[in-house]
Amino acid sequence: MGTTLFKNRILAIATMHGKETVIQPIMEKSLQVNCRLVPGINTDVLGTFSGEIERKQDPLGTLRLKCELAFDLSGADLVIANEGSFGQHPHLFFAKANEELVILQDRRNQLEIVASYLTTDTNFDATEITTENEALEFANRALFPSHGLILKGQQHANTCIEKGITQQEHLLTSVRKYLQTNGKLWIETDMRALYNPTRMLAIQQATQNLVRKLESECPSCGYPGFWISKVKGGLPCAQCGTATRSTSAHIYHCTNCSHEKIVEFPHSKRFEDPMYCDICNP
Repeated sequence: MGTTLFKNRILAIATMHGKETVIQPIMEKSLQVNCRLVPGINTDVLGTFSGEIERKQDPLGTLRLKCELAFDLSGADLVIANEGSFGQHPHLFFAKANEELVILQDRRNQLEIVASYLTTDTNFDATEITTENEALEFANRALFPSHGLILKGQQHANTCIEKGITQQEHLLTSVRKYLQTNGKLWIETDMRALYNPTRMLAIQQATQNLVRKLESECPSCGYPGFWISKVKGGLPCAQCGTATRSTSAHIYHCTNCSHEKIVEFPHSKRFEDPMYCDICNP
């Protein structure tokens, strides 16, 4: 069964920010679907990075709402959507991170598959400026002009002065105007996909991860999306034999029939280096 569930069907892409440029080629090649944009969709009503509209749901909840919008507007029964988040890395506490979620919902087969990609490769940044030079220094760090910028009166303002700035003349003209009036300005990276090639690459990777999940069939019912649902720790230390935090098994789960499979030693090693043992290396 697998990905043949999707062959020759219309796949509606729920985006207004150009994400189809990376999503469409991958999905059409891998699943043999025909991608279409959703006419008139406004995903900004669910939240904006620049703060005008607060995102009230978590990323997965927001994704599901995007799918609902896409189903209603397109009439399709197969939809794909993406949602990104930015902030501190969950484990590398001094690093900024971008996490992208991609979801595929199939109403015909009552199927939902979600994939993610987490990376520290992001230009996500913001600061207050009081001079033109500070604006240019920030722009340089933010990979401007290939990556867009946003100007705001203050950090938590719910209105933007300028969005999608990609030309230096535009940037400096706006900065001068508002510094003369207010003496300071808030500048931040524009994280919308069409203004952020680095983020677009992360969306591409998340979409590829989604395809890998879809291509993994359940050995019991043949449905796509048979994937890791739990990671079991406890790989024994090679020196003292104590269970470490390292992975000893992956547990695969089917969302259709709930079949599970345990794959032991998924990283092809039965013992962990003592340097990762809390006893040998406390």
